Amino acid sequence: MNSIRTVTTVETHTEGMPTRVVTSGIGEIPGATMFDKRLHFMEHMDYFRQWLMYEPRGHSAMSGAILQKSTRPDADWGVVYIEVSGCLPMCGHGTIGVATALVEKQLVKVVEPVTTIRLDTPAGLVVVDVAVENGRAKNVTMTNVPSFSYALDQVVDVPGLGKITYDMAYGGNFYAIVPVERVGLEFKHENGQKFLDYGLLISDAINEQNRPVHPENPDIAICHHIDFIAPGSEGASPENRISVSSSPLGCGGACPNTRSCGWLPPAIIGSVTMTCAPSGEKRAAQSELGATRARSPCALARASSARAGLWWSSTFMAQKCWATRSLVAMSCPRTESM
Repeated sequence: MNSIRTVTTVETHTEGMPTRVVTSGIGEIPGATMFDKRLHFMEHMDYFRQWLMYEPRGHSAMSGAILQKSTRPDADWGVVYIEVSGCLPMCGHGTIGVATALVEKQLVKVVEPVTTIRLDTPAGLVVVDVAVENGRAKNVTMTNVPSFSYALDQVVDVPGLGKITYDMAYGGNFYAIVPVERVGLEFKHENGQKFLDYGLLISDAINEQNRPVHPENPDIAICHHIDFIAPGSEGASPENRISVSSSPLGCGGACPNTRSCGWLPPAIIGSVTMTCAPSGEKRAAQSELGATRARSPCALARASSARAGLWWSSTFMAQKCWATRSLVAMSCPRTESM
């Protein structure tokens, strides 16, 4: 076959959420910073995202990460995140998948019991500590970019729901926080699809009527995630801080039919957050690291822990379709089980 592009990937999953880690084949994306690379990719190379994320090679919940050389001297690797809905500045489950792939494919120097990897992401520097046993990644603790409360008691008019009051926070992406009683739903598995539907309506309304803008980077100006909070979450009890997500980690961006399920930790120093999927799976994942030097008010650095596993390695090949001037993917001729 006359292939014009061969892309190799490592397929990972973080607590159920997939990340297709691109290890070669796309080349160096132009840009002075990783955020510049993200913008260039979105404008000039988005066909790669569609090719790797859409069916038949991807699916509605597909996420990915493209490995790049770091643009900063204090990082080991750079990452551009891709998914069905676009390219978000940060993806939590994707970062944990990337760190696991880097260790298990020996793309970094592996040190036991902990391998520390510094990642240059479009949102900023993210540090991950990988617990390693016999060369295998057992658990990943990720220190995210500074998170902060952006705006409180905001109101949008949502079609079919009326006026909804929410708080807006930032943790690599923007997250709108909505108590479940404001949408008239009980937090239980049977209402999972309704939460997804309502989340999409709310995020669309926010982006149309009251779009958030990052105070230090105006190019970060969209809300893809809605964090539904169970009753009692105003208190400090971690059991009452529950988010709807297909993955209990859930701090990555999401694709169109699941992007409403985001997670953002509460800004309480010293707290531990319990996140919960509609299936009832729970994960205690958070601990505060304290205030940071970020110019954003009350910014906090946070760490979260989760596991990721490797499914397989894949090789994708494409040829030019001159009729549509796009890359047309051929089947994956070779997969290597992990």
